[in-house]
Amino acid sequence: MQDSYKSIKEQSEGYFKDRGSKFFSFAYPVETEEEIKEILDLLRKEHHSARHHCYAWRLGRKDISYRANDDGEPSSTAGKPILGQLQSFDVTNVLVVVIRYFGGTLLGTSGLINAYKSAAASALENAEIITLTIDTVFRLTYSYNEMNEVMRILKQENMNIIDTRFEDICRLDFSVRESKAKKAEKLFGRFHGVKIEKISEIN
Repeated sequence: MQDSYKSIKEQSEGYFKDRGSKFFSFAYPVETEEEIKEILDLLRKEHHSARHHCYAWRLGRKDISYRANDDGEPSSTAGKPILGQLQSFDVTNVLVVVIRYFGGTLLGTSGLINAYKSAAASALENAEIITLTIDTVFRLTYSYNEMNEVMRILKQENMNIIDTRFEDICRLDFSVRESKAKKAEKLFGRFHGVKIEKISEIN
């Protein structure tokens, strides 16, 4: 089971120049389209004199959605090459924006494609690419009598405790990599006196 994916740790920048045109590139770790919109609005304000603000993004851990925007450049000469670099670096939950300051000389279709591709690659090459896991979160409910055995299993299986509440009835939330989720359900599911339920998936 594929339960990991690659993203970037923090914002990074790149640069490319061709015949006077300057291409400033920015890569951001993102989680939502709303966050992407805020970043784009901010960049447009900061670089209001630039001719084009082209971008592409990929979102999702297993089912990946994406979008590419040429922002006035000839069709498929900007957004698509940027998206191609996101795919080439195999990263998701990432936005790359390339801002062009026109230098007075037309670059032609192949020149534009190369420029946007190179600028996007520059930002991603300067990024710290990290591997993240897709985790499943479970909740355990049990009595104090089962406490020691529950803790032993959690430690033995290297499960990550997220939250605990020890009252008359104990409650504990833990996470495991998605590939180990069924094993966790099986271990605690056959444990008399312990109730296990899946809460969510997180990264």
